[in-house]
Amino acid sequence: MTQLFINIDRINLLDKLIRQKRTGTPDELSARLGISVSRLYVVLDELKTLGAPICYSRRLLTYYYEQEFAISIAVRIEELETSQTRHISAGQCFYTNFCPTTFFV
Repeated sequence: MTQLFINIDRINLLDKLIRQKRTGTPDELSARLGISVSRLYVVLDELKTLGAPICYSRRLLTYYYEQEFAISIAVRIEELETSQTRHISAGQCFYTNFCPTTFFV
């Protein structure tokens, strides 16, 4: 599996655990995601910058969303007809401008 798909799976898992209020402590969550605690903090900060209302409860020992929120990332792979390829303009600009590039490096 490529690194891109691994990262997408991690983000989706992170979102699921936050919505279910089952992340555990930062140490537990980073171990579950397979990243360092410092990388986890970077990811959480970037998600907050993008508008995710993420908070941490010391009483419950979990991250949670302050209000209804969800992150959904999906990839669809399909073969294109030759005529469809004329309308493709890659995506580099969108990716660099709107998606954090420091996720799970």
